[in-house]
Amino acid sequence: MWNLSEPWWELLLRGSLVYLVLFALLRFSGKRQAGQMTPFDLLLLLIISNAVQNAMIGQDTSVLGGLIVAGVLVAWNNLLGWLTSRHRRIEALLDGRPEVLVHNGRVFEDVLARNRMSLEELQSALRREGCFDLNDVGFAVLETNGAVSVKRRTSA
Repeated sequence: MWNLSEPWWELLLRGSLVYLVLFALLRFSGKRQAGQMTPFDLLLLLIISNAVQNAMIGQDTSVLGGLIVAGVLVAWNNLLGWLTSRHRRIEALLDGRPEVLVHNGRVFEDVLARNRMSLEELQSALRREGCFDLNDVGFAVLETNGAVSVKRRTSA
């Protein structure tokens, strides 16, 4: 139960490598909040977690091995959170930047495509904010956390 079948340093290395690679893959797969995940997104996350389990832990099935890898994952998460809160360049690299989706009723299709967002998803986000017509939108911004912020057009 407590005896490691893999060296502790290998568990650290495996956990770190898997965390960083998955972070990069998910970071560049687009911005989406957990509440906006499709069933396909959820399925992908579940399958990924199962697929990388052995890559992180190897042949070790001990409680201690699992705790070491869990500690490594939490440590990386905290370190990256700390770095992004203190360095704007690192924050921009890891979290990305907000992007304008709509300006004065004009949809930027290239921004939607780059963020793997469909026009239907955008319209749904706009409706949640009370904008049922694109012409009513002054700005719609895709935030780094996947939320869409909307500012209505002002009447001139």
